[in-house]
Amino acid sequence: MIFAADYPFMDVFWSMLIFFFWVIWIWILVTVLMDLFRRHDISGWGKAAWMLFVIVLPYLGVFIYLITQSRQMTERRAADIQGGRAALDDHIRGVATPSGPADQIAKAKELLDSGAIDQAEFQQIKHAALA
Repeated sequence: MIFAADYPFMDVFWSMLIFFFWVIWIWILVTVLMDLFRRHDISGWGKAAWMLFVIVLPYLGVFIYLITQSRQMTERRAADIQGGRAALDDHIRGVATPSGPADQIAKAKELLDSGAIDQAEFQQIKHAALA
């Protein structure tokens, strides 16, 4: 059984450092694999070749991918974020349309001016909006 007194500080520090680098390595590997599968500019064979390279020579494969594709990774990520933000903004605009009493009365006035409704219908819409 290992007690804290038998496990010096530098051993604890070294274990934590190794664990930290292991977590970072997994994070980078997952990031590279996610980017690789999101790419539309290379074929399936190109993706398979990169996967084989990353699996057979993990450190070298990931570092070469990062060195050669970092700019394109950044551009693809920025485009994904911008597309997601635009979709969210469109959804919010579609859901949060202003439909307060003033807007309802303004729409009714436009209908009245175009002749689609008469004055009595306009008054009904106005009273319903203000109620």
